Amino acid sequence: MKILVTGSAGFICGYVVEELLRHGYTVVGIDNYSKYGAVKKSYDSHPNYHFYQHDMKDVEFVKECIADCDHVLAAAAMIGGISYFHEQAYTLLAENERILAATFDAAVWAHQTRKLQKITVLSSSMVYECAASFPSREGDERQCPPPLSTYGFQKLASEYYCQGAFEQYGLPYTIVRPFNCVGIGEKRALCDKELYSGNVKLAMSHVVPDLIQKTLKGQDPLHILGAGNQIRHYTYAGDLARGIRLCIEHPNALNQDFNLSTPDSTSVLELAQMIWRKINAGKAFRYASDEPYKYDVQKRVPSVQKAKDLLGFSADTKLEAILDEVIPWVAEQVRLGGI
Repeated sequence: MKILVTGSAGFICGYVVEELLRHGYTVVGIDNYSKYGAVKKSYDSHPNYHFYQHDMKDVEFVKECIADCDHVLAAAAMIGGISYFHEQAYTLLAENERILAATFDAAVWAHQTRKLQKITVLSSSMVYECAASFPSREGDERQCPPPLSTYGFQKLASEYYCQGAFEQYGLPYTIVRPFNCVGIGEKRALCDKELYSGNVKLAMSHVVPDLIQKTLKGQDPLHILGAGNQIRHYTYAGDLARGIRLCIEHPNALNQDFNLSTPDSTSVLELAQMIWRKINAGKAFRYASDEPYKYDVQKRVPSVQKAKDLLGFSADTKLEAILDEVIPWVAEQVRLGGI
């Protein structure tokens, strides 16, 4: 099977492309390198990987790439951590809508005139930004109030694209909602502003690399956003990549939506303590609370039963093991100036 992966140079897709190639797919990747600049991937020279540096908003170019593909994974988007939601509120909404519209225009065309079978769309756990029932199940995103952040709202809109393209053109789909992906590959983005958390510059991506780099740089007390009681589900990128592959290929995924996540809840304070112990063994843990951002969701807990029942998927890698992989990588990036 041949699959087009948009945003193929991104963090999550770095794991996904590797997973797809390992399972015999031919992959066509498109990315404009807007987030990190040109990045090297382990599979760049793989004979079944074909990469194009191009703007995803160019519909005619996307049509050329998708013309002989069986499937498309729509993952290209401007994305970042919580500070990014505030700094780029309009751009996130406008650019991601343009990217998504171009992707669906090409996908509808390829489904009608070529051999495209399905589109799989990478949504986000942020569709549950205003959820009040936990664990949040697939379908709750249509029952709770819409997301307050422009990023969360746009990700919910991506799911309506699936609905509209299916209802009007019969384009089959699967919706994927990753929860708090953690792995190697997240660096400081090119568009990041210099903001400080205590005396250390924010990593500006997500909480795990940010807390790691501040601890490695000797911050004491360690600065966290708010009281640290925010609940998250830190999910290994390798597990997510396997789940996304199952969403692409499993017949039970057709026209379905799935939360892909570890079942384990962890507070930000618990995460900070875990990172501290691994880097500063034997040293007393101290922390300070910074003013939280407006869209710092306090609780995000998914139901993972549907993915287990229909796909046989579970994300089993424990946070301790994830940190054992990520901390050395972040340490090297700090040394190189990448974070």
